[in-house]
Amino acid sequence: MTQFFLFPGWISPEIIPGLPLRWYGFMYVVAFAITYALIRVQARKQEITLDQDQTLNLVLACIIGLVVGARLFSVLFYDGSFYYWTHPWMIFWPFRGRQFIGLPGMSYHGGLVGAAIGAYLFSRKNEMPFLELADTVCYSAPLGYTFGRLGNFINGELFGRVSTRPWALVFPDAPHFSTNYAWVRSIADSLDIPYTTGALLNLPRHPSQLYEALFEGVVLFLLMWFVIRPRREKQPHGFALSLYLMLYGLIRFVIEYFRAPDENLGYMLPWGKESDNIALFQSFFNISMGQLFCLSMILAGLALFLVVRKTNKRA
Repeated sequence: MTQFFLFPGWISPEIIPGLPLRWYGFMYVVAFAITYALIRVQARKQEITLDQDQTLNLVLACIIGLVVGARLFSVLFYDGSFYYWTHPWMIFWPFRGRQFIGLPGMSYHGGLVGAAIGAYLFSRKNEMPFLELADTVCYSAPLGYTFGRLGNFINGELFGRVSTRPWALVFPDAPHFSTNYAWVRSIADSLDIPYTTGALLNLPRHPSQLYEALFEGVVLFLLMWFVIRPRREKQPHGFALSLYLMLYGLIRFVIEYFRAPDENLGYMLPWGKESDNIALFQSFFNISMGQLFCLSMILAGLALFLVVRKTNKRA
């Protein structure tokens, strides 16, 4: 009886083999289109005053800020080297040698900061309340985020920690582990994976991209759209933004325990009794870079929640 799954061989990152058209980029286009459409739904229901041109300009402002912020956070906080600090002109250069590689490495938290800045600049230019615009985007964005994580899954990247769960997946590009380690042999034995001494094994992992697509995307969207949004007229501007920050931060913080930390960073706070193996969950007190950013989101959301509830303004 199969105790894990192999990553589907028919899934390819490229839409058309040989061309620089990848499902990951297409998924982002789908995400932005969904966000635009849901903002238009709110405008047609007169929940916010935005015409089509303004909606498009708002989404474009958020997209530009998102791309810039996501890339900057990725290379400056997650790269693990000082290469981009000393070669800043390479941050947005999509080529390596003569090969087009796009912009690999995008940080969600950086994208969030960048999108917020883009929305703020749009609000200043169009003399609209920033917090009202932010609430509107927060109702719309989570469903689009689902497709971004599906793009990560198709790429076979951002996979989770080693797992013996029956739904675990073997990702082709995941690091292999030597059977010289007792923990590798123990997992291989529990899953009836044959091996020889010193062999390198590709062990099953949590499909953490799918966890994120479900909980940070679908579940969070259902909460924001169907539970929180119907009460927007009774809540001050910024209320939905504060809840989004806290809910996403909490959900992502928990999922980070299933997701493998970046190898070049490891744990930022290795406070657990064991913290020597990032491939396995060892302690709730081992905190990754992503979890630190999530804690910042939760605290920022809580602070905003207290402020908007105290002022109770819708302007």
